[in-house]
Amino acid sequence: MSAAPLSFAATRRACHVSYIVQAIVNNIAPLLFIVFHTRFSIPVEQLGGLAALNFGVQLLTDLAAMKLVDRVGYRRPMLLAHVMAVLGLALLAVLPTLLPSAFAGLAVAVVVYAIGGGLLEVLVSPIVEHLPSPQEGKATAMALLHSFYCWGQLAVVVVTTVLLGVFGQGLWSLAPLLWAVVPLANLFVLLRVPLPDTVPDEHRTPVRTLLGRPVFLFALVAMMTGGAAELTMSQWSSFFAEQGAGVSKAMGDLLGPGLFALLMGIGRFSYGVWGQRLALEKLLVGSSLGAALCYVIAAWAAVPVVSLLACAGCGLFVSLLWPGTFSLTSARFPLGGGAMFALLALAGDSGGTFGPWLAGILASLTSGPLAWLSDRLPPDGDSGLRAALLLSAAVPLVFGLAVLQMRRDPVGAAVTQ
Repeated sequence: MSAAPLSFAATRRACHVSYIVQAIVNNIAPLLFIVFHTRFSIPVEQLGGLAALNFGVQLLTDLAAMKLVDRVGYRRPMLLAHVMAVLGLALLAVLPTLLPSAFAGLAVAVVVYAIGGGLLEVLVSPIVEHLPSPQEGKATAMALLHSFYCWGQLAVVVVTTVLLGVFGQGLWSLAPLLWAVVPLANLFVLLRVPLPDTVPDEHRTPVRTLLGRPVFLFALVAMMTGGAAELTMSQWSSFFAEQGAGVSKAMGDLLGPGLFALLMGIGRFSYGVWGQRLALEKLLVGSSLGAALCYVIAAWAAVPVVSLLACAGCGLFVSLLWPGTFSLTSARFPLGGGAMFALLALAGDSGGTFGPWLAGILASLTSGPLAWLSDRLPPDGDSGLRAALLLSAAVPLVFGLAVLQMRRDPVGAAVTQ
């Protein structure tokens, strides 16, 4: 094998690790919420504000990175992303005890590593997309890349839980410090591996042109609904398992977000290895129908284990919605550049932020306008979540409709017009 493929193989591996880094910064703080609540007396609503702050900063970073990436190239923003991740995780371990307000210390740490997470969201996918590889293999490479977020999420849950169990909550700060080793090590790798060039200004498809094409607008709709379909079930599955299905908190975490993430990772990894011969558009439409069916079964099934399996199975069906939309869009706009991926990431993160929030609003309405619907569903501990999940089944269906609209603009048409 020649030197160049080996070098770009190292680049690809560094990108895989970068998505593990993003999983670390998105999932480490929620796993420590119980520690922050008991040791620092931080109210639950403020802890929820930390999660919102993380994704809000990532959204702003997506927006700010639109023009930055194409101007300065990939390497410096990638290095900055890892520096911010290392710094933010270190601050998470020390600031709550150094500052007069523990919450302020946590908020500062979250802002710092969220900037790193937002940059990674914008950078990693276009780097892998622009690595030398056959066109027919790019969609599978994208799915394989995104599977590493799932593996990272599982690793963070398992390893952090073990650390807290072995060392106790008094040494909770060891967890973020140990996880900071991952972005620190990858930082030194990224100093040496080759990275592809960004699309030159004279060749890059302008943002105004992208936003003027209906196929790209449908891609934004697909990203938004794909993110919402994934994050709504992922974030509410643990609560639903405990309140709606009546299982313990530990079992709810295992059968909810844990099994969901495992099946989502298996779906992405399987397509990344064996999916080259499959028609991506048809697979995405079928996946959207499967995800909608899982939402309906989770809401309607009176047997708790059936509802929980539907929640977990949804992870398999939503696994390709996000990376698949990236691949469909980049195939139609190969010269879209970093700004295009930033817009797609912005849409996906928006859906991931507002989807779970909307589900919570729908659940609260079951004590009022939606009481008639909740009364027709199996009991859910008066949480209203069964009705919310049933109505949320419309989200993946909208995704499928958006993909069908994208099929009307075949690959090549968007490039030449």
